[in-house]
Order: sequence, then structure tokens, then C-alpha cells
Amino acid sequence: MVTMAEKEALYLECYAGISGDMFVAALLDLGADEETLRRALDSLPIPGFRVEIRRVRKNGLDACDFCVILDEIHENHDHDMAYLYPQHMDVGEDSPRHLMDDNKHTAHHCHRSLRDVLEILDGTQLTQRARTIARRIFQILGEAEAKAHGTTIEQVHFHEVGAVDSIVDITAAAVCMDQLGFEEVILSVIYEGVGTIRCQHGNLPIPVPAVLNIAQVHSLNLHITGATGEYVTPTGAAIAAAIRTSNRLPRAFSVKKIGLGAGKREQALPGILRAMVIEPMHSCAACDEIYQLNTNIDDCSAEALAYTMERLLAEGAKDVHYTPVFMKKNRPAYLLTVLCAEERVPRMEQIIFAETTSIGIRRVRMKRTVLRRTERTAETSLGTIRVKECLVPEIGGHGAERRCYPEYESVAALCRATGLPYPEVYHKIMKELV
Repeated sequence: MVTMAEKEALYLECYAGISGDMFVAALLDLGADEETLRRALDSLPIPGFRVEIRRVRKNGLDACDFCVILDEIHENHDHDMAYLYPQHMDVGEDSPRHLMDDNKHTAHHCHRSLRDVLEILDGTQLTQRARTIARRIFQILGEAEAKAHGTTIEQVHFHEVGAVDSIVDITAAAVCMDQLGFEEVILSVIYEGVGTIRCQHGNLPIPVPAVLNIAQVHSLNLHITGATGEYVTPTGAAIAAAIRTSNRLPRAFSVKKIGLGAGKREQALPGILRAMVIEPMHSCAACDEIYQLNTNIDDCSAEALAYTMERLLAEGAKDVHYTPVFMKKNRPAYLLTVLCAEERVPRMEQIIFAETTSIGIRRVRMKRTVLRRTERTAETSLGTIRVKECLVPEIGGHGAERRCYPEYESVAALCRATGLPYPEVYHKIMKELV
């Protein structure tokens, strides 16, 4: 697996919007392994597609193109294909052109529920992390579609999302993210156009309802450019919402690598998504801001609280913990505390209200100092271990100190493999890491 260091972050420059195919292409250009991706896609239990990955020129720039090519039966006709690839467009030999006659827009179009899509994912050979990322993207899309259609997420049937090409795009996005191993993803603003777009339900305003719903719930920063056309697809918006951890670039950073993902549409803005691997320029410790959310809960089951913690962490909380407290009338209760980035606050509050009996949440913006951290693998006599390294600032002229912390899951895996107790495995690893 290709893994980027934890100190490095992925920065997505969405000045021409974002779509699923552009995102996948950009990550492939950054170094995601094509063969690994193809093996994962080959495990999808759905027919009717093949994938082409190649170099193209967009606005004179060399870029990667990720193209899902469908057979006639499985072609997605939710968006107007003539709009995507107009007949008069000179697309050139490097650009795909998959036009269908109107008389071929038949009843073969497949509408899938969220359950159907998740069952497809369960039948793949994806890693657990890749499957988790893909499920989160589909969950975000399902919620947005359900809100747009005035129904529940259990009842909504995906149109664009349930189509084969969208399933492939999202699966590919999850696989590439898993390969590259980014823990921080920065996405400051997403550019969108104006006008209308044809879909299964007729002409819809841009941004389309699903995109707006995702932006609202997940606090995506949109910039309406005034350029005619759709630049942000529901799939692209869902990917952005699922992986973003910050909307703020560091004050200074170095660029380690650049990836260009080509879009298919020819519009006013260049159809390119630029992805950059950046490394913040800072000392051993950096200062940033974080939000702390607190709520008192005295009438909620332990199972509900445990599930709430799982959801909060899965949705991007940096930390979640409960503290036993006594409330008025000496009732035993728990103080739920959540730490998260500012852009995650609305989503965290939504989950707390939905999953617990809380009727009010307090929030405080706090400054914090964070040690520089990197994550790596290390070989020990017991096996391979994941290690987090922190650099402690210099004290008394003795220089900075590097400290190593084995990841719990890695230690636990070695315990299960060797049959040795946890303290013994941990101490042996620490001796070898020093």
C-alpha cells in the first residue's frame, strides 16, 4: 500500500468544481496504484462496465482521466448526455464520447435503494477502511436525496447514485483514499456554476438540490461563480463532505506532489481538479482552534451512548468521552464531551440530538497546542506494528525528543497472533523501538 505520512495533508483545489471521476483521476495522478484499483473494481458484483485510465490534455495541461464506460443496457441517463457531450463539441481523440440515441433511453435504467448499494459493497474485496469510506459517501448521498424528495433514507431510490457509473466512481474514490492513507484533507471552497440541468425529473436549478442539501448539512463552503453549467455533482459533493477534515490551509506549507484530474465537460471553467500533497511548515508544536461540545444526559441507555460515540467518531470527531456527574436532585448522569473542527459542529450536534435524549448542547471555541505527529510501520521480532511518533519541543538546550507510541490495534493484533499477554507484547515492542 502506498501511504502518505501523517504530517502530510491532501489539499483539494476545487476552482472548477468536483465530481467523482475528477477526484479519482486526481488521486491516481498522485500515486494511487492502478492495478490495486482495478482489482477492487473487478470484485464489484455488478455487470455492464469497464474502466479506462489514460492521459489527456485539458486546457493545454497534462492530466489523468478516469472514465467508466457502460454498456448500452446500463447507461445512466439521469443527466442529459447531450449536455455533457454536445454534438457540436470537438472532443478530440483523447476524450471519451459516449452518446446514446434518444430512442435507446429505455426501461433498463436501474434504481437502487441504499440497502441495495450497501449490499453491493459488502460483496466486494475492499479493505475495511475503503468500505467504511464508501459507505459514508453513500450515506451522505442517501440523506441528501431523501431530503430532496421528501422521503426517508430507507425509502429513497437512487437515480444518479444508484447507477453503475456512480457506484464505480464512489468505490474507486474510497479505494484510492485508502491506498494513499491521508488522515487530513483540506477543502477550503468549492466553485459552482449557475443555470439549469436536465435530469430524470426535468430541468433542475444549479446547484442541484442534493448538492445544496449536502453543503448545508456538512458545512461545505460554496462559491457561485456565475459561469453557466453544473460544476459540482452530488457524488463530488458527497465525497468532499465524507473526507474533508478542515477548511483552512496552514499559513505556510510546502507542496510535495501535484495530481490533476480531468473532467468530461467543456465549460467556461477549466475541467480540472487539482490535488496537492502538502506539508505544513511549523516547529514541533503548532497552535490551532477546536470546538468543544458538552451536554448533560441522565435518561439515556448505555447502549445508546456507546452507539452515539461510534457515530460521532465515524463522522469526524477528534475525540469523544463521557464523564460521570451528578445533576440536580442528585440524579446520576453523564457529561458527553465532543472535540471537533469548526466545520464539523453542525453534524456533531445533529447526531447528538438524533441519537440521545439531549435537549441542549453547549459549545466553546478553544485554542490548543498540538505536537507534530507522524505515523509509520515498524518491523519488530513479533511482527509489523503501526507506530505514532511525536516530536517533543526542545527543553534546556537538549534538543527535541522523539517519542514513539505503538497503535493499540496493532499491539492487540500481535497479542492475538502470538497468544502473549498485552503488557508483555507492549513492553517488548517499546524496547525494540527505542
